[in-house]
Amino acid sequence: MAEHHFHLKANWPGLRNDIGNIETANMKTAISIPKEMEGPGIGTNPDEMLLGAASTCFIITLAAMMERSGLEKMDLSLESEGIVDVTKGVITYKKIIHRPLITLKKDATEKDAALADKLAEKAEASCMITRAIKGNVEVELQAEVVKAV
Repeated sequence: MAEHHFHLKANWPGLRNDIGNIETANMKTAISIPKEMEGPGIGTNPDEMLLGAASTCFIITLAAMMERSGLEKMDLSLESEGIVDVTKGVITYKKIIHRPLITLKKDATEKDAALADKLAEKAEASCMITRAIKGNVEVELQAEVVKAV
């Protein structure tokens, strides 16, 4: 069994509406409460970070599955949306919607397109971040598969 350890350092010098920072081996950024939640909106925030974790995990998982299956693509892009609900002062991360656009080669078959769709569904279910938030945050997939022109 392999175990990987990731580390993050955080600094928060003030109160609710101040600006802090986080740093990992490959990232350093300011953090604050988003403007939508009456914060300064500087740098990133936990809502974007969770969306980023889910999105990058999904797209990397999908690319790896496509590679292993031998499905060739021209391009793979993703737009994701995080929905946070605030009801009676309770903040709940409600839903993440992934909208991948899978562009297959010009000569791709219907079988290739069906496989791309199937792999997108499998990647969403297999991603470790999706599995980690399962039961707490709904994850919806709206995949689009097209052929290059």
